[in-house]
Amino acid sequence: MYFPFLITYMLIGFGISSLVFFWALKNGQFSDQKRAAFLPLQHDTESPPVRISRINRFEAFILLAMACLGLLISASVLALALLRAR
Repeated sequence: MYFPFLITYMLIGFGISSLVFFWALKNGQFSDQKRAAFLPLQHDTESPPVRISRINRFEAFILLAMACLGLLISASVLALALLRAR
């Protein structure tokens, strides 16, 4: 059966989700919940473009790599499950 592959896939997904959640907590992503309600009411003037730092580029690269790795793992679990079903 394909249950060991499915359970492994679910555990890996839960682990990655937990890591991302605790990273967001550590970096203060959830610190100001009331601010979002007032964002549509603000009238911002044209602000200068924001420079992307080296750390932001590194984080974007890591997120892209994690997304690609997730797709690769999904495809491999599906392929192994289909091969074992024969």
